[in-house]
Amino acid sequence: MAAAAAPSVVATTAGASTAVLSPRPAPASAFLRRTYVTSHRHPTLKCRRAGPLTPAAAAAAAGGSSPSSAVFHGEVFVVGDNIDTDQIIPAEHLTLVPSKPEEYRKLGSFAFAGLPSAAYPTPFVAPGEESTRYTVIVGGANFGCGSSREHAPVALGAAGARAVVAESYARIFFRNSVATGEVYPLELADAGAWKECKTGDVVTVDLGNSVFINHTSGKEYKLKPIGDAGPVIEAGGIFAYARKTGMIASKAAA
Repeated sequence: MAAAAAPSVVATTAGASTAVLSPRPAPASAFLRRTYVTSHRHPTLKCRRAGPLTPAAAAAAAGGSSPSSAVFHGEVFVVGDNIDTDQIIPAEHLTLVPSKPEEYRKLGSFAFAGLPSAAYPTPFVAPGEESTRYTVIVGGANFGCGSSREHAPVALGAAGARAVVAESYARIFFRNSVATGEVYPLELADAGAWKECKTGDVVTVDLGNSVFINHTSGKEYKLKPIGDAGPVIEAGGIFAYARKTGMIASKAAA
């Protein structure tokens, strides 16, 4: 027996024509199911006028969010180029659910468990501990490459890291860091810092001045501004930011 057709979705443009994305009787091909588009007129379905933005949301939409001025100070953990998500959090630990406090802490205890011990003899999290002594992580190019798992930045944040300073990032890791609000993915203006830093050096990350300072070596490095991603991370992730700015209803009001 054929299933009933799902209602069509209409997107109205400035002109008279509209496009309808409709599954109707679904085509046999999965590709066709995703791309089935036909022109159609629908005189009865209208768009609902959006309500007014709250002052906070209006300011955020206009770029009025205040820039991040957080400062992080502590010891640094140094890694090299192409650190992938399997090294950050091995796949066997992905069954842990970060929304459960006990499993969130346990996830942090496995952060960087996939690094080869021959290259990294000092563990990021000491055996038997759930948190790390290292506040900041310094890396090379393409940090966070590999899979799209959100567990990677979550594991680093759960372990107690506050920021990653790297030459460049895999795009999905950067995006997941912002979306979850777990760590600040900061990009160096120039290459080579990870080669000049050693695990255990005392460092400061100053977001307000966009600078990374290694107090042990006495060297200072310029950071690219975190920009609009900063307030999102500071709020605790994209959903927390949306509630804070009034873009979506807060949990208390829901």
